[in-house]
Amino acid sequence: MRRRLPPAERRDQLLDVGAQLFAAKPYDDVLMEEVAERAGVSRALLYRYFPGKRDLFAGVYQQAADRLLAKSEFDPAVPVFAQLPAALDAHIDYFAANRNTVLAANRALAGDQVIQALIADELAVLRGRMLDAAGLAGSVRETVSAAVMSWLVFVRTLCVEWLTHQAFTRDELRDMCVGALRGALGAVIEIDRDG
Repeated sequence: MRRRLPPAERRDQLLDVGAQLFAAKPYDDVLMEEVAERAGVSRALLYRYFPGKRDLFAGVYQQAADRLLAKSEFDPAVPVFAQLPAALDAHIDYFAANRNTVLAANRALAGDQVIQALIADELAVLRGRMLDAAGLAGSVRETVSAAVMSWLVFVRTLCVEWLTHQAFTRDELRDMCVGALRGALGAVIEIDRDG
């Protein structure tokens, strides 16, 4: 028997079912009919909330980005590099647990403007948080801002490579990411090697 839920709860339920399926299968193998069946709703109701599979995926990706951003707060009282490994670990944990979702966003939907806008927004928030925590201002902030955004794209690309080929370990992935940022920023600002 189908249960009536308030719209916000139903939307969350559909996103949860979608997230499970997108994590378990490649994007092309996820069928809206299966989402509806697993959620115990009609296809018509599912399509009322999400007009297409890409719309459902966008909702799933936005929810995941919000959760990751919640785990990626930076404390301005602690050096950014001291906090960076934990923030990277949170992202890598998500990527590993949701391999197919991450690959879909970065491969199958790499040309999709909506999905890429979600990714760009997430990266912009991360960049802003890192710059704010570092307490940078003026022209040095602009220089570091460009380097941090480039680094975030590098991290995303390297994580996709790791998920695809697993030619290096998870620890090596994190260490390469931290080292790349140290190398990029070391040319323009003084970096405390201990933190």
